[in-house]
Amino acid sequence: MTIGDKQRLFARLYASLIQHIYLQGYECTLDWVYRPPEIAHYYASIGIGIRSSLHTVKLAADLNLFKEGVWLRETKDHEQFGEWWERQHDLCRWGGRFGDGNHYSLEHEGRK
Repeated sequence: MTIGDKQRLFARLYASLIQHIYLQGYECTLDWVYRPPEIAHYYASIGIGIRSSLHTVKLAADLNLFKEGVWLRETKDHEQFGEWWERQHDLCRWGGRFGDGNHYSLEHEGRK
């Protein structure tokens, strides 16, 4: 599968995730979707994130989850959606497995 194939798959699956969130009575806003490589490098240099972030190749997105107007910031708040996400495709990865609960991605070249 080419990176372009994965990017298109990710966009389709991420749209389904957002729809699923709303169908469960939650709301969300987009957080990091695309992250320029120079920003990823800077963040990595100060201990936030990694240089090889999948955000830099458009295969990851973060979202902010809300219920009744309250921002749900904890990894456990995303758990039901992270587990749902992982069932959508063999390449789907949820950041709650590695300390980044609002992160949803497609694995690429061993990166999550």
